[in-house]
Amino acid sequence: MPHSSPLTQYQALVDSGKLQKDPSQQHAIALLQQLYLSLQQAQENASHKSTQPQSKGIYLWGKVGRGKTFLMDLLDESLPSTLCKRQHFHHFMQDVHKRLTELSGKSEPLRHIAKQLSKQYKVLCFDEFFVSDIGDAMLLGNLMQYMFELNMVVVCTSNCAPNELYRNGLQRARFLPAIAAIEAHLNVLHLDGKQDHRKRALTYIQRYFELPKPLQAQAALHQTLLRQFELTFNSSPSSITMLGRTIDIIAESDADTNNSGISHKAVCFNFSALCEGPRSHFDYVELAKLYKTILVFNVPPMSGQAYERIKARGTEDNGSNINIASAETGEREVVLAPMDDALRRFIALVDECYDSKTNLVITSYVPQDEIYTSGSLMFEFERTKSRLVEMASVEYLQQVSS
Repeated sequence: MPHSSPLTQYQALVDSGKLQKDPSQQHAIALLQQLYLSLQQAQENASHKSTQPQSKGIYLWGKVGRGKTFLMDLLDESLPSTLCKRQHFHHFMQDVHKRLTELSGKSEPLRHIAKQLSKQYKVLCFDEFFVSDIGDAMLLGNLMQYMFELNMVVVCTSNCAPNELYRNGLQRARFLPAIAAIEAHLNVLHLDGKQDHRKRALTYIQRYFELPKPLQAQAALHQTLLRQFELTFNSSPSSITMLGRTIDIIAESDADTNNSGISHKAVCFNFSALCEGPRSHFDYVELAKLYKTILVFNVPPMSGQAYERIKARGTEDNGSNINIASAETGEREVVLAPMDDALRRFIALVDECYDSKTNLVITSYVPQDEIYTSGSLMFEFERTKSRLVEMASVEYLQQVSS
């Protein structure tokens, strides 16, 4: 393993003044360093055909901005890409669903998937481990157990403790084996530091614009933003095709560079077209792959009184029609406010843009802190608010242009 260890990387950042010491982070670094050394020893023992005790994974959880993803990435960067795979957890589940389709008709498909993964990687790093879908909840217990039986090492970041995952979810008892497997095979560490590292002293470039009241002023702001990213407003209806479905757009550009010298393709949507229709997470994954800059105009306030209703499981849940569980999961009671579905899609969009280092520009009728102030998705939206702040930093935007 020729790469610098997590501890070496962390200490270098502290010594350079780019990072302030944080006791809770130092505890996490100690665990990550221990895992790194254990994996290094296992590699050496494998070359000598000697045995090595199974390395225990790590589950880092805590509030947004505590550095969970940053710390996990130090481990990922210290390991060869042939040994470790780092993924957003939602992307991992998409891959699992795809593999399930390919293994249709085979007995114990989850065991096959675990074997496939173990042949590719020793370590899987999952960012944003979070379960809200019953289909995922029902398959994770067995899949993770099979992975651990094959001595795979899992490292996760999450905003909640293992025993809080999928709380109040439908048929949660069927997810409990996954929680038990996590607690048995991963060192669980709460990053309880008081400092929100995303709110540290950074230089920001405005990426969120509150719309002025006069309609004429709103139109002028939108035209200014379109010109900034070298987009031309389409007077006639225009659309793009995404995974077989059309999405109306305001403008699209194939320019290699904009006036700021950032190489990109850019596209602009109305919020209603992008987040209020039958969109899946797959759409946002694809958008973040295709475009370096995404503008979303006219984001409304989305708070509202939650109420119970029946929701059918379908393409808006996971972007596929894979019947993972039995037919009894086809419909379920959910507690949602009128705009919660749109908000969930907006959260998915922000997550994908953040993970792929996409430049996201937003106009809204309300200040950023007032997009969602009450409802059943407050916990999930806290991460989104924090990410929107970070995505306006020069530090983040430099990664967009690199």
